[in-house]
Formats: sequence, C-alpha cells, structure tokens
Amino acid sequence: MNGRLLAIFILCLAATTAMTAGAQTRGLELTLDRALEIALDDNPTIKVAGLEIERQRYVRRETLGNFLPNVSADGTYTRAIEQATMGGLPLGSDNTLQFAGTVSVPLFVPALFRTLRLNEQQMRVAVEAARASRLNLVSEVRKSYYQILLAEQSLEVLRGSERMMTGVVEDTRVRLENELASEYDLITAEVQLSNLQPTIFEVENGVRTAKQMMKMLLDLPADVEITVTGTLDEMTARAAAVFSTDISDNSDLRSLQIQGDVMERQLQLLRTQRMPSLVAFGNVTFMGQDQLANFGEVMMGMPPRTAFKWQNPINVGARLSVPLFAGRTNRMREKQLSNAIGQLDYNRQYLEAGLGVQVTNAINSISTAREKMMANQRTIAQAQKGYDISKVRYDAGMGTILELNSAELNLTQARLNYTQALYDYLSAHADYERIIGKE
Repeated sequence: MNGRLLAIFILCLAATTAMTAGAQTRGLELTLDRALEIALDDNPTIKVAGLEIERQRYVRRETLGNFLPNVSADGTYTRAIEQATMGGLPLGSDNTLQFAGTVSVPLFVPALFRTLRLNEQQMRVAVEAARASRLNLVSEVRKSYYQILLAEQSLEVLRGSERMMTGVVEDTRVRLENELASEYDLITAEVQLSNLQPTIFEVENGVRTAKQMMKMLLDLPADVEITVTGTLDEMTARAAAVFSTDISDNSDLRSLQIQGDVMERQLQLLRTQRMPSLVAFGNVTFMGQDQLANFGEVMMGMPPRTAFKWQNPINVGARLSVPLFAGRTNRMREKQLSNAIGQLDYNRQYLEAGLGVQVTNAINSISTAREKMMANQRTIAQAQKGYDISKVRYDAGMGTILELNSAELNLTQARLNYTQALYDYLSAHADYERIIGKE
C-alpha cells in the first residue's frame, strides 16, 4: 500500500513539474538584437518578400527555357466510313495512322534576349522590395521596443512617486494623531495619492498594448509573455552620434530608379516587335494507310487486295518572320511607355527633395531630443533638491503639505520628461536610419 501511494506521489510530482516547465516555456526574454533576429526570420512580410524573389527566379528560368529546342509529338488515327471512288476504284484508305514529331530552335529572336534583360531588372525590383521590407520592419521593431521601455520606465517613475506619496500620507496621519498636522493636510495628501492611481492604470495598459504590438511584429502567439531587457539610457548610449544627409541608399528612391530601368527594358522589348526573327525547324512523320496491293489485278477485274504500308517523310527548314505593318500600334505603345518614363523621372526628383527634408527633420529631431535630455537631467537634480528641502521643512513643521506636494509633482514630472526625451531621441534615430536606408 505504501508503495502504491509513493508511486502516485511521484506521478503527481512529475506532472506538476511538467506543467511548471510548460508554463515557463511560455515566457520569452528579449534583447533588442534578439527581437530583430526573430522579426527578420518569422515576420510574414519578410517571408512574402522572400517568396517574391523565388518567383522571379522561376520567371528567369522560364525565359531561359525559350532558348532550348521546342519538341512536340502527336498521333492521329482515321477510319473512313465511305471512301471516294473513281471508275469504281477507291481513292482513299479505310484506315490511316499518322505519328508526327516537330522540333523548332530559335536562331535569332531579339525579343528573347530583351526579355532576359528585363527579368534581371525585375529581380532587382524584388530584391529591393525585400530590402525595404527589412528596413521598415527593423524600424518598427526598434520603436516598439523603445515604446515598451518608455512605458515600463514611466511606470517605474510613477510607482516611485506612489511610494513617496504613500509615505507622506502615513507620516501625515501620525502627525495628525499627535496634533502636529491638520486634517486638511491629511486630506490633501490622500487626494494627491488618489489622483496618481488613474495615471498608473493608463501606463500599465500602455505596457500591455506595446507588448501586444511587439508580439504581432515578431509573429508570436498572444499567450506568450515577453519581457524586454535594457534601459532607454543604455539604448541611447549605443545609438550612433554621427549623421549624414546622404539619401542614395533610401529604399523608396532606389525602387524608383530600378523601376525606371525596368521601363527602359520594357521599351527595348517593345521595339523588338519591329525586328525580324529566325527559327529553324524540323519534322518527322510516320504515316500508315491501306493501299491496293496490285493495281494491275484490279484493272483485269480481279478482286482488290490491300496491304498496310508506311511512309516516313522528314523535313527541315527555317522560318523568317518580318513584321511589316501593325497599324502603328507598336509605335503608340512606345510613346506611352516613354511618357511613363518621363513621369517617373519627375516623381524621382520630387521624392529626392522630400527625402532631403525628411532626413534634415530627423537630424533636427535627434538634436532637439538630445538638448531636452541634458536639460531634463539638470531639472531632475534641481527638482530632487527642491523636494528634499521641502520634505525637511515639512518634517520640521516649517513647511506646508502644499509645498511638499508641489515639490513631489515637479520631481515626478521631471523624471517623466527625461524618459520621454530618451524615447524621442531613439525614435527619431530609428526614423533617420530608415530614411537613409541603413541596414
């Protein structure tokens, strides 16, 4: 009996351990580098971009296949229900079997060469689109990661303020019991503490929302609990401090340039429709028919005898096609495409001007955020000193609860402003790297 109880206990312990281990596997600790790695591996937009590159490889192979010989074969069986006759003699055959094989080889087909060059540009389009997807995803993951840190650090500041206010409330209550403070002071401290609660709830919800966004970007299940490591200060220290206005690697700009190259190739392909093409061909035919075995016997009035005879003609040749006139449709298509190329060039110039403004604004935002960070650091030191003085005055009975509350609010706001400035700096830095196309 004791052995059975021991076995049951061991099984229960093993099940509990397995459940605990399973629960632990639902948690995921992320660094920024790890988050970027997961996103670039699992995000659906990256997978779609990879499939598009693979599709373009198949398109190129399809074009290359047109340079290979084209071989076809077919077979036909014919049964004559009623034959044509002449002078009582049959002119056809009751049964006919025919097998034919045809081979054609392109010798000079300009459209194939132009199509192959067009495929190369289309592959560049797919590669650049994949690069744009990576750049946008990296920027979104970084900003989402910074958003989580902002929410968590803001929550930490608010909870620190809550602890201070709780201490003030308890201290004021003791002072009231000893008739060293008024009931008004206690009420004021409690109201200050109560007013802090809704803000804390909002920031807690902000943490959950930011983590849900991160899960979506990383394509993680909703029930996985993620925790992020690091601080905004550490991320700011890692960010590059040298900035350039070079936008030559911007993905949108490069995509327009490649699209212009694609249109140029399309125009060249369209012009090949006015050029001749030369194709070599050959065919082999095996044909069997019922034929008269001896025509002389038939002429003498004897019953006809038939035999199944085979023929196998072989032919080779070349086919030259020269387009002469197509109603000027090709010429009008060329003009349409040339017009589209001109429009694309104007769009590219306009985009360059807009990107120049964007990168300048991003650098200015980074500089402004840096100035705010330094100013807020000084403000925090001053606000901390002011709070310490007001706390000493309040404890000594020389200050009022209003002074203490005001000093505490100033300190909390200074810390929140500093955290926000860190986030603004990192967010602007992520936008800057996306604009210049830094991978």
